[in-house]
Amino acid sequence: MPHAFLRGLPRSAGEPSGVGQRAHVVDMNPQSAAGRHFVKSGAAAAHPRFLAEAGGLAALRATGAVRVPAVIDCGCDAGQAWLALERLDLHPLDRAAGAALGRQLAQLHRTLGPHFGWEQDNFIGATPQENTPAAVWPIFFAQRRLLPQFRLARQSGMERQLVGQGERVAENVAAFFVAGHPAASLLHGDLWSGNAGRLADGTPAIFDPAVYYGDREADIAMAELFGGFPESFYAAYREAWPLSEGFETRKTLYNLYHILNHFNMFGAGYLGQARRMIERLRVDLRS
Repeated sequence: MPHAFLRGLPRSAGEPSGVGQRAHVVDMNPQSAAGRHFVKSGAAAAHPRFLAEAGGLAALRATGAVRVPAVIDCGCDAGQAWLALERLDLHPLDRAAGAALGRQLAQLHRTLGPHFGWEQDNFIGATPQENTPAAVWPIFFAQRRLLPQFRLARQSGMERQLVGQGERVAENVAAFFVAGHPAASLLHGDLWSGNAGRLADGTPAIFDPAVYYGDREADIAMAELFGGFPESFYAAYREAWPLSEGFETRKTLYNLYHILNHFNMFGAGYLGQARRMIERLRVDLRS
């Protein structure tokens, strides 16, 4: 009954939830907590993003490795799109929940795909994310992640010399994997602390994914980029599945993708950080 989600939206604007979309809590059955849904809504242009998010949540949920909100409905009608999810009453991760999430993320990453990429393109924030499969990880990360962001950065006003330096880093990504290539793990893809929490009983949960099959270290790198996860999260993950030698260098490589995306979405406030990361990677390539 998709129209019910539109009728159930309150007249207030709701809370911002990404570019061009709003979030609401809707009571479909006021007599039952199970009737409370978290509904994202937006113009029809938001529908592809909602479909991609729904597909990603379904893929994560199917592994049974970690708690994610169930997808209730996703649709578009009369110029308005919506994504209705199970509402989870979430709290910040504490030490115990952080450790549990670390172990569960390692279990999620043991879900392996036949290639790097995904069955369809999706979004990282509001930015389209290319997922055409590739058999070799460095090729995928260079061609589907870094180079598209550098093309956008040029259009967004990043100076030509810096873009050129970054593109040369992307063209030499294979040099960061001389010790071997990673497995194609199922990734959350947008794992910052704002996309994780715990239920009242301590069960950790994750949401707002940008899934694909890739190097598991990319999820850990992003978790470290903006902070907010308890140390128990990292310790438990490493105990369950230690990271490979050279992670600190590859972390800069992986997080450059997200900083470029922030530059392209939010502007010059991220330029200095992008510049420092590119220079650090250039130094690593010369060493």
